Amino acid sequence: MSKVAAFAALDPTSPLGPFHVDRRDLGPRDVQIDILYCGVCHSDLHTVKSEWAGTVYPCVPGHEIVGRVSKVGAEVQAFAVGATAAVGCMVDSCRTCDSCSAGLEQYCDRNATVYTYNSKDKRGPGPMTYGGYASQIVVDEAFCLKVSNKLPLAGAAPLLCAGVTTWSPLRHWGAGKGKKVGVVGLGGLGHMGVKLSHAFGARTVVFTTSPSKAEDARRLGADEVVISNDAAAMKAHATSFDLIVDTVAAPHNLDAYTSLLRRDATLVLVGMPQHPHPSPSAGKLLHRRRSIAGSAIGGIRETQDMLDFCAEHAIVSDVEVIPIQKINEAYARMVKSDVKYRFVIDMASLAG
Repeated sequence: MSKVAAFAALDPTSPLGPFHVDRRDLGPRDVQIDILYCGVCHSDLHTVKSEWAGTVYPCVPGHEIVGRVSKVGAEVQAFAVGATAAVGCMVDSCRTCDSCSAGLEQYCDRNATVYTYNSKDKRGPGPMTYGGYASQIVVDEAFCLKVSNKLPLAGAAPLLCAGVTTWSPLRHWGAGKGKKVGVVGLGGLGHMGVKLSHAFGARTVVFTTSPSKAEDARRLGADEVVISNDAAAMKAHATSFDLIVDTVAAPHNLDAYTSLLRRDATLVLVGMPQHPHPSPSAGKLLHRRRSIAGSAIGGIRETQDMLDFCAEHAIVSDVEVIPIQKINEAYARMVKSDVKYRFVIDMASLAG
């Protein structure tokens, strides 16, 4: 067991501050990673503030982790000391159920997914997992990912959550050439959805309430931008979309988007609001056999595929790099949507 420097929340209302966490001794299949960068996800803020309930304190957030391998266990085959490695939203699962066997560990049928932070830790040394706002982490190699040296590491960090959360539904529902894909919201998730949909060759349309975001949406790869509170602009796209990925994590009217779907098309929700969306109209779904679905992050295999694709196509997140000492300021700015498009912590600042 080793003690490493970290930043933690001690309760729902106090600022995050310096802390130390225990990491387990290296097992035969474990990889020890010195963390270089950690993305700041809105899930971190929700968890720290216990807005989704169930937060156990102290809480060390962070599940968009990129770093350098510093030690490996005797049976590790896929990673060597000095390699670049990453850790996303999960660090373990049952590994044997149908979902895990299919590479979809986030849907583990036995509810045995172990998340990177604020999750019951089956391997200790403490009762809960602690995440990437720390100098080091120890993870089973089966839940470590390879990151190409082609990618700038700060920009690659948010791919571990924001990237795969949009990649998974785009891939599953067949975004690509000849398809018309909508992305609702242009934040940390939305901007990655636009980049990936564009790279897949789909006609990509961004929905936003902010006209000021139109130019940036096009820069990111959008073919068109629709101001979603403009009824005429929305009506012009009625029954024309093959897929809409909704990244907004606040309650809103889903009927406005289901009306835009073709027959047999799907609106996929990837944002997790604190309170439920208003109930959608059954008639709008029945009329053209439309669907509303949900999608959660992505499995380990999906995440590695996404990282490889991003390396091939030079895709990373647009980030603002901050020292760990500015994390509370960053949270305050996230609440105001004052970031383009993801904060990433330079973990070297933890030693400062």
